[in-house]
Amino acid sequence: MSNGNLKYLNAINILVTAKSGALQAICDAYGGDWEKAWYSDLTRYIPKDRDTEGKLISVNYPKLQKQINPDQEWAKLAKKHIELITILDVDYPKPLSHIPDPPFLLYVRGSREVLSDNCFAIVGTRALSEYGKRCAPQIALDVARAGFTIVSGLAMGIDTLAHKAALDASAKTIAVLGTGIDDQTIFPAPNLGLTRKIIEKGGAIISEYAIGTHGTKFSFPQRNRIISGLSQGVLVVEADEQSGAMITARFAAEQGRDVFAIPGNIFAKTSQGTNNIIKKGAKMVTCAEDILEEYELKTQNFKFKIQIKGDNEMEEKILAVLSGEPITADDIIRQTGLDAAQANATLTVMELKKKVRNLKGRFILWA
Repeated sequence: MSNGNLKYLNAINILVTAKSGALQAICDAYGGDWEKAWYSDLTRYIPKDRDTEGKLISVNYPKLQKQINPDQEWAKLAKKHIELITILDVDYPKPLSHIPDPPFLLYVRGSREVLSDNCFAIVGTRALSEYGKRCAPQIALDVARAGFTIVSGLAMGIDTLAHKAALDASAKTIAVLGTGIDDQTIFPAPNLGLTRKIIEKGGAIISEYAIGTHGTKFSFPQRNRIISGLSQGVLVVEADEQSGAMITARFAAEQGRDVFAIPGNIFAKTSQGTNNIIKKGAKMVTCAEDILEEYELKTQNFKFKIQIKGDNEMEEKILAVLSGEPITADDIIRQTGLDAAQANATLTVMELKKKVRNLKGRFILWA
């Protein structure tokens, strides 16, 4: 699809705000000619029965349309290095195209190629406990090192820990937003710095909402179908019954994705959701191997291997001599040719990054 046509699709989406099925219906009606659609009355395609916003857009459509300049809005995307992918494009992620109600378009900051990676979603509560703070990073780290790109929703709490753990593993991660992906509307705002790191490390920030779109009580649940739709499976770490994470788990089940959950304290509210979906058939997870073995059984030619990468030459040298057997710092120094100060300082940093374990003075790959 040409950029000239895409600019009108973007302008229409600013008005339609990713209403379910509306863009596909408009595409079908106008044969993909978004310029022609833009200059037509599209009010009949905007759902009016779901929310007040839809009714307001429908009533005020001609007035709102005049306030939007397709060329100026398209220029904003280029300035912010935001790309637009539609379901008609060859690089639209195939797993996502097969779900019920797939997003017609996606706005992408970062790598569009990463959307076609082997993805795994990790989600959970914002009100996480110390238990969740321990579980989420460890399992996310190991799953990322096994070769998965981690998908989550950028929310404070479990989502944030999952994204950060992927980065710690030198792996890629995808954040799916229920808002626009421009700096001014990314939510939550405290995670703006995290989005930049995700992009720098080869990941992506995506949304079906036009830039400048703020979140609503409908947009966040709606985006959860994308989190699960991109992924082979979904792990719920901590969640109460009425939570976004549980909505993601339900979408995953409906989409035929694998659902995993970490069991928790039977008296804790944030364990009610996870414990209940385990009773209903979600696979119980107590370590990353519970997830990885599931895919090793399902995928004959995909062997999971811990992939730990160095962030600099010294880390690479150390990783090259480490294995599953503990080795002393002196042996590391001798085999790498690093001086003692360099080696010890680098090992300390690598331990903090969870790349190596220190077993009473003997070092081993973190696995």
